[in-house]
Amino acid sequence: MDLLEAARALQPELSALRRDLHAEPELGLRLPLTRAKVLAALDGLPLEIGTGAALDSVTAVLRGAGDGPTVLLRGDMDALPVHERAPAGQPESVLPGLMHACGHDLHTAILVGAARLLAERREQLAGDVVLMFQPGEEGDGGAEIMVQEGVLTAAGEDRPVAAGYALHVSSALLPSGVVGGRPGPIMAAADRLRVVVRGRGGHGSTPHAALDPIPAACEMVTALQTAVTRSFSAFDPVVVTVGTFHAGDAHNVIPDEASFVATVRSFSPEAGRRAAELLPRLVRGIADAHGLAVDVEYRHDYPVTVNHPAEAAFVAETARELLGAARYTELPQPLAGSEDFSFVLNRVPGAYFFLGATLPGRDPAGAPYNHSPEAAFDEAVLADGAALLAALALRR
Repeated sequence: MDLLEAARALQPELSALRRDLHAEPELGLRLPLTRAKVLAALDGLPLEIGTGAALDSVTAVLRGAGDGPTVLLRGDMDALPVHERAPAGQPESVLPGLMHACGHDLHTAILVGAARLLAERREQLAGDVVLMFQPGEEGDGGAEIMVQEGVLTAAGEDRPVAAGYALHVSSALLPSGVVGGRPGPIMAAADRLRVVVRGRGGHGSTPHAALDPIPAACEMVTALQTAVTRSFSAFDPVVVTVGTFHAGDAHNVIPDEASFVATVRSFSPEAGRRAAELLPRLVRGIADAHGLAVDVEYRHDYPVTVNHPAEAAFVAETARELLGAARYTELPQPLAGSEDFSFVLNRVPGAYFFLGATLPGRDPAGAPYNHSPEAAFDEAVLADGAALLAALALRR
């Protein structure tokens, strides 16, 4: 039985695991139910298993037959605080307000499938494989914590990870079963700009007797949008989106302060550094012009996810040979989402790529995308994803 056939024989088992994970999603770095399910799914395999200290991670090492390079495969496990509106016939969360809206339940099942396939082929492995089951991708930087806790040397200090791979399913954009990747940047850096404008409250009828923070904060929001079109190249863009804005409690009262938080996306370290310098300075200048105090916090969340060209080409070649030439497409540009697998790719060569999981009958161009309450994923891709991760480890 070849690799793809063996993976498809695992499909019912992987689907059952995915549905079990989907029913009880967990947030952040602490995923006790999810970790227990992963450990149960790995039970009986010839793996050296460790768990995280600062997070509920699972690191499993499969020893190969030779002294070749160590390869890392990542699957993230955390969910989102989203109230699910699943289409008919799709699995649903039993925990209100929590949902695997980004498909990490599929990632976890896929990595378990890869572990099973590789365990059956240990004698074909030239080196070791590190299986990285990661919590906290959705904003908590779980990959960085796992790197700090030693995931890149889990096979031994003398056998550090030489290459790392991760896939991400997509409920839209790509047809089901199609792999999408590219060399160079594939996901944006994500930074956070938090601003509190401090004035002096007063009566809405006499604004001249107060120091109104709201007009200044509004001016900052519009100035930030102008800055990204006038200070950054259209060929190395920056995206600024203000996601929260808070001020006041009554229509006739000038509040003491107004605040907002924005996400800042960039696709190169140079643009990211310039944004971190320019945007806080712009906000401070507007506050000063209005005679107001301002607190500005600029936080770097995730760096740019950059695929090493040779590894991206290796993923493309492997996907075409395993799944067929029509099942791989090169993405024309990176996506503006962010990904903490960037912390791994900043340290070792590797690649991050997408696996289409658009439901049959949905148009990939208009289907609800990841993070939507209506996002849903085609489970038929579980076997293909497991086979592809296993093939990358075997061939690398």
